[in-house]
Amino acid sequence: MHDGNYEDVTLFLGQWGPFQRAIFFLLSLSIVPNGFTGMSIVFLGDTPAHRCRIPEDANLSAAWRNSALPLVEESGSLRQSPCSRYKLDVIRDFSDKGYLPGIDVNLTGIQQEGCRDGWVYDRGTYISTIVTEWDLVCDDKWKVPLTTSLFFCGVLIGSFASGQLSDRFGRKLVLFATMGVQTLFTLFQVFSTSWVMFCALFFIVGMGQISNYVAAFVLGTEILSQSVRIIYSTMGVCIFFAIGYMVLPLVAFFIRDWRTLLLVLTLPGFLYIPLWWLIPESPRWLLSQGRVEEAEAVLRDAARKNGVTAPETIFQSVQADSKPVNSRSHNICDLVRTGNIRCISIMLGLVWVILSIGYFALSLNTSNLAGSAYLNCFISAAIEVPAYTSAWLLFRYVPRRLCLLSTLLLGGVVLLFIQFVPEGLVSLSITLEMLGKFGVTAAFSIIYAYTAELYPTVLRNTAVGACSMASRLGSIAAPYFVYLGQFNRFLPYTLMGSLTAFSGLLSLLLPETFGLPLPETVHHMQTILRWKKKEKSDDAHEIEEEAEEEGA
Repeated sequence: MHDGNYEDVTLFLGQWGPFQRAIFFLLSLSIVPNGFTGMSIVFLGDTPAHRCRIPEDANLSAAWRNSALPLVEESGSLRQSPCSRYKLDVIRDFSDKGYLPGIDVNLTGIQQEGCRDGWVYDRGTYISTIVTEWDLVCDDKWKVPLTTSLFFCGVLIGSFASGQLSDRFGRKLVLFATMGVQTLFTLFQVFSTSWVMFCALFFIVGMGQISNYVAAFVLGTEILSQSVRIIYSTMGVCIFFAIGYMVLPLVAFFIRDWRTLLLVLTLPGFLYIPLWWLIPESPRWLLSQGRVEEAEAVLRDAARKNGVTAPETIFQSVQADSKPVNSRSHNICDLVRTGNIRCISIMLGLVWVILSIGYFALSLNTSNLAGSAYLNCFISAAIEVPAYTSAWLLFRYVPRRLCLLSTLLLGGVVLLFIQFVPEGLVSLSITLEMLGKFGVTAAFSIIYAYTAELYPTVLRNTAVGACSMASRLGSIAAPYFVYLGQFNRFLPYTLMGSLTAFSGLLSLLLPETFGLPLPETVHHMQTILRWKKKEKSDDAHEIEEEAEEEGA
C-alpha cells in the first residue's frame, strides 16, 4: 500500500484530533532526557583551573612555597604552571639556607618535575567533576575528549542495531527498550569507582541515547498525517530536545557535584514508564508486516479518541490480498543495493557526518568560551529554538535541497569569519559562533525529516538509523576538533566552516521530495524519486526484480 493510499484511507481520523495531539506531545516529551544526557559531559567533564599540590610537610618557607610553581605564558598573560613545579628537594635546600627566591636564587635555573603529589583544583565553579575525581589533566588530559568519543561510539553501535531491530520488531518496543537502557545505565554511572568504569557505562548509555530518539522520530512520522508530520519532525522532537538541553545548565548551576548532578538528571527517566500504555505501535509498520488486524485496531482506537466513526473495513485492498505488503525482509544492505539508492545513501551519509561534527563540536565548546560556562551553554541551547522554528518554516514552504543549502552555507560561512575577528572583540566571536550553531542546528533538523521522506516505510527506520550511525563518526571526531583549539584557537572554526559549506553544495545532488508522498516500498521509492538522468540498465533490471518480490 503506497503512502498516498494510506493517507486517503485514514482521512476519517482528521488531521489534529485528541489522538494526534497526544501522540505529538507524548513522543516529543520522550525526547527531553536526550537533551541533558547527550550534553551533560559539558559539565561532568569540564576541567577547572589547577596547579601542582605542594604537600604540607614539605618544610618550605612561605616565600618558597609561593614561588614553588614556575610561571608560564598563556593567552598573553603569565600564570602558574598547571603541570609542573620546581623540584622540591632543591628548593627545600635553598629554603633551609635562608635564600630568597628571585633574589638570592635564579628560579629559571632550578630543575622542574611533574605534579608528583597530585593537583589542587579551583573549586569556585565546580565542587567536583570527573576530571577532578580521577585527575584527568596534564599527561592524562587526552582522556577527557576520549570520554566523549566513547559515548558517541556507543551511539554509533546503538544506531546500527536499533534501526534494524525497529524495522523488524516494531518502533514502540525499541523506543521503550532503549529509553530503559539510557535511564538505568546513567543511574549506574553515579556509582562509578574509576574512569574506566565511567566510560564503559557511558558507552552503553550512548547506545540507548540516540536509539530512542530515532525510534520516537520515525514512530511519530508514520502515525501523524502529512501536515502534522512536517511540524513534528522539524519542530516537535527537536524543540523538546532543546528544552532538555536548556534544562541542563539550569540544573548544573545549582548542583556543582558531578555525581549528584547525574543522579538528578537520571530520575526523570523513570517517569516515562506509563507512556507504554499511551503510545501505540505504528499502523504503517504493522501493515508492512502483514498485521492488518492490529493496524486496524490502532486506527479504531484513534477514531474513538477523536470522536469519529471508523469504516467497517479500513484496509479493504490489503484484506483482499492475504499476503503481507512486502513478502521479503529488508535490511541495511538494501540501502546500497541499487545504483541510485546507493548514491543517495552515500551523499546523505557524508552530509550527516559533517553536520554532526559541527553541531557537537560547537555544543561541547561552550565551556571553553569566555564568560560563564552555564550562560554560554544556555545560550547555545536556546539558539536551537529559533533554529528549529526556521527549519519548520523552510521545510513547509521551500524545496528540500534549498533548505539544506541555505542553512549549511549560513553555518559554514559564519564559522569561517570568526578567524577574522580581532582578539579583543570576544562578544562578536561568541555571537558568530552562536549564529553558526543556529545554521548547523537548523540543517540538522531538516536532514532528519528529509531522510525520512527519501526512504520507504520498509526501510525508513533502518535508513534514518544508518545515517545517524554514519553521523556518529562525526560526533566521535567532534571532541578532537575542540581539542585542536588548544594549539590554534581558529583551527576548529576553519575546519568546521569549510566542511559545512562543502556539505551544503553536496546537498544539491540529492533528489527533491517536496510535495511528494512518503514511499511505502523500495519499488515505490524508485518510482517517485526518479533521477532526471536515465537510469542504468542494471538498476532497471534490479527494480523490476524488486517489484516482483514486493508484489508491487
